[in-house]
Amino acid sequence: MEIDKAKVDELTLALLYLTTFKDKQGWRTWKSHDWDVLNRLHESGYIDDPVSKAKSVMLTEEGVDESKRLFEKHFMKA
Repeated sequence: MEIDKAKVDELTLALLYLTTFKDKQGWRTWKSHDWDVLNRLHESGYIDDPVSKAKSVMLTEEGVDESKRLFEKHFMKA
C-alpha cells in the first residue's frame, strides 16, 4: 500500500496548530514530526526551514491560517 503524502502533510499541518504559540518573532510550533513531512511543509511555504537546533519552527502567515483551517476541518465538532 502506498502512503498518500499529500494527506499526511495536510494532517500534520493541522496537528501543528495544537502546539502553536506566539513569541516576539511570530507564531511558532513544536517540530516533533517526521522530518520529511516538515521539509515538504517548508517547500510549500507553510513553515520556515525546520533544520536548526531549535525545538520549534516558525510558521509563515499562510501556514498559521492554513494550519488553523485544517485543524478546524478535521478535528472540530460541528
